[in-house]
Amino acid sequence: MLDSVVKELGATGRGIAAALRARKGLFAAVTATVFVMDIVVPPAVLSLSRKPVDYFTFNPWLAKLPEYVSSGPGSLGQRLEKVWGLALFWFSSDNPFGVEWGFAVTVADLARFLLMSLLVGAYFALWAHRRDQVGRFGWALGAGGQGGVLGAFSSVFGLATGSCTVMGCGAPVIPVVGLAFVGLSSGTLKCMSDLSGVGTAAVLVGMALGVLYLGWRVGRGVRL
Repeated sequence: MLDSVVKELGATGRGIAAALRARKGLFAAVTATVFVMDIVVPPAVLSLSRKPVDYFTFNPWLAKLPEYVSSGPGSLGQRLEKVWGLALFWFSSDNPFGVEWGFAVTVADLARFLLMSLLVGAYFALWAHRRDQVGRFGWALGAGGQGGVLGAFSSVFGLATGSCTVMGCGAPVIPVVGLAFVGLSSGTLKCMSDLSGVGTAAVLVGMALGVLYLGWRVGRGVRL
């Protein structure tokens, strides 16, 4: 039983490696596109729905980060926990009374963006490689087309439900789609924040499973 599991995992790993080697251009392009969109779309939505962005900066405290991690107050675990929630850079828009809105990207946000981007990039590289693999056998590509639609839908759904660290929206973290709405009650914003976390986790798990499944298909050469 264990030998069978190890064999299947080996086939999955070989399939993923083969697809990424064969489709490295597609993998890089999709990964970069999703990563940039994760950062650019929230301030773009806020600029259109609220007020145009007029300020961007990196956190000036980042210059002291190495010193803080190596010898700052508290234990190393406490310091790393604080770094995980550290804002790296942010966009904002001012109004006559202060800040109209702000969108910050933390270390945790950046890690999530990178993970999602890599999963989506790997999914499309595997899907394209498997589509050509099936085509060489003379099989219909309907399943391959469905896989591409599924990947695109998951990418858009992940972007729409992905959580954002924002200011001036009534909740610290809400999904991208929620940024377009102004004047929502605190209860509604709290609900959207909770749904954002669930949606993000669901997309990450779903894309990971899709990558593993397609990797297994490519590695085993099983016809769809």
